Amino acid sequence: MDFKRARTDEQRAERRRTILDTAAAMLTEMPVAKLSLNELSRRVGLAKSNVLRYFESREAVLLELLDAQLQDWVTEMERSFEPIEGTPRERGDRFAAVLAESMAKRPVMCDLISAQTAVLEHNVSTEVAIQHKHATTRTIEALARLVLRHLPELGTQDAVRLVAVATLVATAAWPYCQPPEALQAAYAAEPTLAALQMEFTDLVRQALEVTISGLLARREAMAEAAYRG
Repeated sequence: MDFKRARTDEQRAERRRTILDTAAAMLTEMPVAKLSLNELSRRVGLAKSNVLRYFESREAVLLELLDAQLQDWVTEMERSFEPIEGTPRERGDRFAAVLAESMAKRPVMCDLISAQTAVLEHNVSTEVAIQHKHATTRTIEALARLVLRHLPELGTQDAVRLVAVATLVATAAWPYCQPPEALQAAYAAEPTLAALQMEFTDLVRQALEVTISGLLARREAMAEAAYRG
């Protein structure tokens, strides 16, 4: 791809979109850890120094891509999440299943989430960090509203807590559920080790089910205690 120098805001915005789209495509082929700025630059068709005109670092590219992925995911969830019926516990279990399944369908997003705090939030300026955290806040607020739509019994504070737990579980579960070839071979060679191999959707779903049940039980206990005075 042969780029001429971007001279207008529209052209510069187009360059940024191209870089982000290219990075997203690369992450369908390789994990975050293997995506280098040199290879990204080569695929975009720009010198590394020119890519750095639009993003200050590799991590800045991937943070903005993560923010975009999360926004797309939340928008899709808001549009497609069907109403849930039943008791609070039943609705909680269903909500946990749908959330886990929807995350599993977005492997690029999950890989970026798993690298967010340990890798991506490093090697960026304060300005980029502020922009990223504002985007993160919007995502948390949108997901909390979605939780409350289906589980109003939780209340705002516990809805935010549930979103935090979902993020933390996904951060840990994604790399754990993507074992390298040596571990896959070990699981195949030693059936007694197979129990250590976890499936992402099930792991996230189970963790969220337990969290929702615990939050509901605690609120019920607090309400009963307040009633008794």
